[in-house]
Amino acid sequence: MKILLVNPESPDTFWGLKSALKFISKKASTPPLGLLTVAAMLPEEWEKKMVDMAVMKLRDRDIQWADYVFLTGMVIQQESAKQVIDRCKDMGTKIVAGGPMFTAAPDYWDNVDHLILNEAEITLPQFLKDLEVGYPKRLYKTQEWSDIKDTLIPLWNLVNKK
Repeated sequence: MKILLVNPESPDTFWGLKSALKFISKKASTPPLGLLTVAAMLPEEWEKKMVDMAVMKLRDRDIQWADYVFLTGMVIQQESAKQVIDRCKDMGTKIVAGGPMFTAAPDYWDNVDHLILNEAEITLPQFLKDLEVGYPKRLYKTQEWSDIKDTLIPLWNLVNKK
C-alpha cells in the first residue's frame, strides 16, 4: 500500500509568520505533527511519503503514486484542502481525511472517501481493520479521548530536512 500524507497550504497572513521565517532560516513555523503521528500508526510495511505544502509543492505524480492520500488541516487551510481533494478526485485517488477541520464539519466534506474523526488513536485502527478486510466505512468517530501515553512517536524521517 502506498500512502501520501498531505498537509495543505496555509494562506499568507500576518499570523502565518511566513515573512519572519527567512530571518531564522526556516521554511515553516510548525511541523505537520498530526500527520507524522498518523504515519507512525500505519502498518510498517506500507510505503509512506509526506508533502507539507508549507515547504513544497504537491505534484500530480505524487498523487498518482499513492493508493490513498491522507489529508489533514485546520479551517484556515480549507481552500488548499479543497484543491487537494479536487485533484485527487480528478486522478481517481482515494482520500482519507481527519484532523480539526474535518472533525468540526464532517458533513461539509461529502467528497472525501473516508473521514477519520476525533481521536485518531481510537478511530484509525478501526479504519485500518476494515480496510484490511476490504470494507472500509466512510465515517469513523468516537466520543472517547485517547491517553497521550498511548500516542506513538511521530515518523520524523518523513520530513524533508533540506
